[in-house]
Amino acid sequence: MVQLIVGNKGKGKTKCLLDKVNTEVKNVLGNVVYLDKSTKHMYELNNKIRLIVVPEFMVSNTDEFLGFISGIISQDNDLQQMYLDSFLKIAYLENSDITPAIKKLEEISEKFGVDFTISVSLDEGELPEAVKSNIAISL
Repeated sequence: MVQLIVGNKGKGKTKCLLDKVNTEVKNVLGNVVYLDKSTKHMYELNNKIRLIVVPEFMVSNTDEFLGFISGIISQDNDLQQMYLDSFLKIAYLENSDITPAIKKLEEISEKFGVDFTISVSLDEGELPEAVKSNIAISL
């Protein structure tokens, strides 16, 4: 499952994502990973959640990012949920169509049983039609 939290910059997507991950980690049996562009929110995350700062791993385009996601999943058979903050930035999708990346994440989700919750700094009206069915929260 791939869920999107959408809204323009400054609308509260990160707070919403942090609240969701901190609530969910209490109910899941497997591991939870939170990908972000910096360590800024490290102390707001429950200590059971693994924070991964994507830029530290020299990911430089969308294909590398999707490979990075697959690598994380391959190393943790108990991984159940992934939360991706600042998705457009960490996945190198600013000013690009996010549809292919979301579709690939849906395939990964189905194959490996990992749920994705993603914050996207776009207004609902700016999203491609193909991904609008993935919207969980629109701010």
